[in-house]
Amino acid sequence: MSIIYFLIGCSIMLALVFLGAFFWAQRTGQNDDMYTPAVRILLDDEPQEEKK
Repeated sequence: MSIIYFLIGCSIMLALVFLGAFFWAQRTGQNDDMYTPAVRILLDDEPQEEKK
């Protein structure tokens, strides 16, 4: 029965770590630009010069 308490504690700690990582990402602006990643494939790349 003690292993269940240990596993519940570990799962709560892991959930808190992920929640903290989510709030850290939001605070540092990781998700500010929602438009560019969706259309990045449509943008042309800079033409590269061919070497002869």
